Amino acid sequence: MSAERSPRLDAPQLPPDTAPEAVLAWTFERFPKHRVVITTAFGMEGCALIDLLAERDEPLTIHFIDTGFLFRETHELRERLTLFYPHLRFIGVGTGLSAERQAALHGPELWRRNPDFCCQIRKLDPMAELLQGAQAWITAVRRDQSASRSATPLVGWDARWGVTKVAPIAAWTREQVWHHVVRRQVPINPLHFEGYPTIGCTHCTRPVPGSRPGDYSRAGRWAASSKTECGLHLLPPPAPVYSFIGIPAGVVR
Repeated sequence: MSAERSPRLDAPQLPPDTAPEAVLAWTFERFPKHRVVITTAFGMEGCALIDLLAERDEPLTIHFIDTGFLFRETHELRERLTLFYPHLRFIGVGTGLSAERQAALHGPELWRRNPDFCCQIRKLDPMAELLQGAQAWITAVRRDQSASRSATPLVGWDARWGVTKVAPIAAWTREQVWHHVVRRQVPINPLHFEGYPTIGCTHCTRPVPGSRPGDYSRAGRWAASSKTECGLHLLPPPAPVYSFIGIPAGVVR
């Protein structure tokens, strides 16, 4: 762990009924602003968190991982949020590997044949670079999104990234998120009204039949596989075994 990273004692368990605004206030009082990384994927939860951050009425930078495969509606939402919250900046980060170069190196449709490796290249590696030198990471993860997120604390130590992970709306339900964005007239992705409860990359996200904006499900993510997480919010997996050409063993070219 870098000497500039925050020690484990910076990750106390806040009372479970601590309001998101108080969690954010604690974070910015405890950590220098330039050591705090805020990320969003522009889902409904992310938009609610952006609104809570905007209520602080101070200039903040919010990063998103541009995988190169985001929906057109997601990019349009970023532009709408930029106009809606002029004191917030939205900056994309991503891999330097183009889709064409990825296909040349690892074969076509890597997201279909080896989605974990595709996420590693296009999400996890950019996140690792983004979090270099960070002490705290603010995210919109909620506990009832999945079993793997059910124990998410409001503030906790993230061993994978070596930062204090802050999840101000961890205790919220999707219904609370929906009520917040409606009450505050927060811009959200129109795909939520077309059956998409969560929205990732175009190749790996499908609508869920019967889904309404206030519903949450990860059934539409990586629908053709058993994968349910990109890996950003999981413990690190075992190190892959690499072949002599630098491609994980088992990847078909």
